[in-house]
Formats: sequence, C-alpha cells, structure tokens
Amino acid sequence: MAAGGPSGFRALALGVSFLKCLLIPAYYSTDFEVHRNWLAITHNLPLSQWYYEATSEWTLDYPPFFAWFEYALSHVAKYFDPKMLVIENLNYTSRATVFFQRFSVIFTDILFIYAVRECCRCVNGKRAAKDILEKPTFILAVLLLWNFGLLIVDHILFRYSLSVQRLSVWADASFCCPTVSGKYGSVKWRSFSLLHVTLLGLIVCLVSALSLGPFIVLGQLPQIISRLFPFKRGLCHAYWAPNFWALYNAMDKALTIFGLKCNFLDPTKIPKASMTGGLVQEFQHTVLPSVTPLVTLICTFVSILPSVFCLWFKPQGPRGFLQCLVLCALSSFMFGWHVHEKAILLAILPLSLLSVQRAKDAGIYLILTTTGHFSLFPLLFTPPELPIKILLMLLFTVYSFSSLKSLFRRERPLLNWLETIYLIQLVPLEIFCEMIFPLTPWKRHFPFVPLLLTSVYCALGVTYAWLKLYVSVLTERISVRQKAE
Repeated sequence: MAAGGPSGFRALALGVSFLKCLLIPAYYSTDFEVHRNWLAITHNLPLSQWYYEATSEWTLDYPPFFAWFEYALSHVAKYFDPKMLVIENLNYTSRATVFFQRFSVIFTDILFIYAVRECCRCVNGKRAAKDILEKPTFILAVLLLWNFGLLIVDHILFRYSLSVQRLSVWADASFCCPTVSGKYGSVKWRSFSLLHVTLLGLIVCLVSALSLGPFIVLGQLPQIISRLFPFKRGLCHAYWAPNFWALYNAMDKALTIFGLKCNFLDPTKIPKASMTGGLVQEFQHTVLPSVTPLVTLICTFVSILPSVFCLWFKPQGPRGFLQCLVLCALSSFMFGWHVHEKAILLAILPLSLLSVQRAKDAGIYLILTTTGHFSLFPLLFTPPELPIKILLMLLFTVYSFSSLKSLFRRERPLLNWLETIYLIQLVPLEIFCEMIFPLTPWKRHFPFVPLLLTSVYCALGVTYAWLKLYVSVLTERISVRQKAE
C-alpha cells in the first residue's frame, strides 16, 4: 500500500480501534436493546419462529443473513452473560452485556478495516510528497476509517449494519473496478464486459436464494416481506432524514400555517402535530398531495435512471462505476420510503474514493459529508455526548477540508463563496438548537423545532450535492461524446 505504507495504515486502524474502546461507556440508543432481543430470538427459537416472535416491540426485521449473524454471535454471548439471551429480559443491560455488544461491533469492524485497505490499494498514488498526509491513499484511509458518521452510529448509538454492509459495496467495486484512476495515479481501464455484469448478477441471485430459500420452503416469504418492508411506519422516520421529503413536509407545514392565517383551511380538520409529533406513523399531508409507497418507488426509480444509462452507454471506467454507485445511493436516500437519517453514510463512504481523485468531486464530498454528518447530531441528544460529537466532527471536518485542500492546492478552490457561507451557517444553527432553544418557552410547546430546522437545512445541502454530482456526471459524458465525434 502506498502513501504511508502498511505501518501507517496499521497505526490508523489501531488508533481508531482504541477510540472505539473509549466510547464503550457512552450513551447507546434503543438499537442496543433491539440487537439484544435479536440475539435472544435467534438463540432460543427455531428458524420457523424468528420472524413471528413479538414479545418485544423490537421484532426481527432485518434480512435473513443478518439474522444468522445474530445467531452466530449469540453462541459467543452465552459465555458473557446467559441472561441477555432470555427473550423476556426486556431492556436487560448488565455490564457484561454492554461489554460484549460493544466489543462485538469493534471486532466485526475488522471486515471494514480490511475493505478500506483493499480500496486504498486501488489508488496508485505516485506523487512525490514530503509529507505523507498529502498522499491520496493516506487521506482516503483517514476519511474512511475515522469517518465521523460511522463512529457515532456504530460505536455510540450502537449498530452492526453499517460496518458489515460496507463489505458488499467494496466487493462490488473491487469486482468491477480493480483500479481507480485519478490525477495522482496510473490508469488501468477495464472495458465494459457483459460477462462480468452477468456474473455479478448471478452472484446477487445466488446470495438472495441462499438467504431466502429456507423461508420460502417454510412458506414464510410473505411474513418476511411484511417485516422487511413495514410500510405502516409512514413516509418519514420520527426524525426526518434530510432528503426531498423533509423539504416536501416543511413546505406542507408552511402552506398549512399560511392557510390557517388566511382562513383558507378549517382548523378542526387538521391533525394535531401532524408529521412533527416525533412518532413513527402514517400521516396525511394537509395541503400538498399525500405520498404513498408507490410514489416513492417511482421517484426513486426515475431518479437513478440517468446514472444507470450513463454507466451503460458511457462507462468511463472505474470512476464512472463509483459515480453511479454514489448517485444510486443518494437517489434512494432522497426519495425512498421511511428513510433513516443514518442512510446518508451509504453515499458518503463511496464518495470518499472519488474525493481524492478530482477537485470537483472533493468539493461535492465536503458539502455532502459536512451536512450529512451534521444531520446526525440530534441522534445524540444527551448532555454528556454533546462535547464528544462536536469534538469528533470538528476534528474530522477540519482534517477533511485541510487534507483535500492541500491535495488540490494548485487547482481552483474546492468550494465557492455561496457554498462556504452555507456550511458556515451550520455553526449558528447548532448553537440555536443545542443552547438557545432549550432555554426558551418554545421547547415545551414545539419540541420538534430543532429537529425540523436541522433536517430541512441539511436537506438543502444534501439535495444540492446530489444535483451537483449529477450535473458533473452528465456534462462529463456529453464532453466525452463530443470529443469522440
């Protein structure tokens, strides 16, 4: 591995692992109890009852392979504290249970560390530099391993999914794109191959068959689908993800208030705290047309089509594949049904690979990662975690800006003045939401205001980054086509 060498990468990996250990006593969300319950379900019940058990409200609603993962972990968990595997022990949090679950996430991150190492090998940085921090591979390793979002989501809130799911993304990237090209590296292009696409499709089909096959035999496919796609949870999560629907909801709210002020609407027909009650539920918009799951599916499908067409007709090598990957992830985040705010990391992480290749992509990355990470702040609402989240994000953001600016110092500024002003405004927004608003009488009557402001403001940045990346990809394809002609 270039740029820092194997010893530099090992130091990064050990350093972030040590930090994760320091976060063990930190706050954890309801996800901690969710995964404890899933350990108990998979350990005690036969396969045929996994997706029917409902003692806890946190029923098993992840795909079968993840359920098998929980099953494997449960056989280790019994040596730490068997009581955590009792289904009826709801909200059980012994010290041994906390240590086991925290360390199990840290241990499974070995998969992510390995994947990052392989990704860094794709960037053939040959640029001579006095400081190893200027080398693309080292910067990429830091952006991935020390990603602020992963640290707080996986190791404070408590999740397994993001670190484990990353492996499949990198596997796809490695299969289709063995070498990422860029300004500072050599280029090894692999032309589009129908054979490779077919093989990749067969692998996906095989994995799906292995995952769902046993439950199809048991006749439980409808039950699994009902658990995996809980449409009754509503268009948005209790805390709106910063996507198009956050803007749509805010517009409906604004029109509702305007309509009430002008006596265009009947107050008795408007649901109290509709969409802003902090609950996971179905709701109807007051002024704008209400959105159904089918509408979100159509919007998502239409939004990813241009990127897929670009990849099919003008592949543009490995970078084109990664661009399509990021655009598909962002499009799903923008228009999906009941999207969680944490899903923004599915776009931020692969975009990290592009950020060390071109100044244009680096600028988009800085906008998306700053707004996307800031949108996660309300997830950590306890006072002890306030300095932790601010410090971690500040360190990561400062490094991201300084390292990428140094990498592309001979090119145009990564951000224009309007983008810079937008990002700077996150500071007063945080001060208002965390320090000023709690001291006002509004907190009692409008507790959802800080979440609404954060989601809507960050949605503007995420939407802008999505559009800017799309424009970049489409104009690049047009330019290549004109040169070919």
